[in-house]
Amino acid sequence: MLYTSKKNNEASFIELKKAAEKGNRKAQYRLAHRYDKGHGIRENDALAFHWYMKAAKQGSGKAKYQVGKCYKNGEGVTKDLRLAFFWFSKAAQDDNAHGQYALGKCYMKGDGVAPNLNMARNWLRRAIQNPDGGAEVLAKIKNDAALGDRDAQNILRIIR
Repeated sequence: MLYTSKKNNEASFIELKKAAEKGNRKAQYRLAHRYDKGHGIRENDALAFHWYMKAAKQGSGKAKYQVGKCYKNGEGVTKDLRLAFFWFSKAAQDDNAHGQYALGKCYMKGDGVAPNLNMARNWLRRAIQNPDGGAEVLAKIKNDAALGDRDAQNILRIIR
């Protein structure tokens, strides 16, 4: 919902915020995304985390993945790899391809959990086979591997 004119963008932000405050899960996620990326407003990691968490607690798999990313990177919240793992696993259980990928990487690298190559392989394969986002995840892995990213190169070996 990005608008080209400043007036429309401000009006849409106000409407979006009202809907989010009333508990609309999709509005909460969209508002969080705007704060996260600075779309039409100043970037604010703390507010992004706040609204992602609200949407996640209402069952949004995409928001659960984003909460995990916030914890993993310490964006808007204190970095905590165990909580990142927790939220990535919640997103993965909701069949979110990005959550499955992130969970697989946690198992591969031992981030927030003991390393487990079998679990890593399982979740990474599920991520790339996911009909809703798996192709995008695989394309990113291949691109990152081609650019020399060692984790991505290891993932391609693991999922064979």
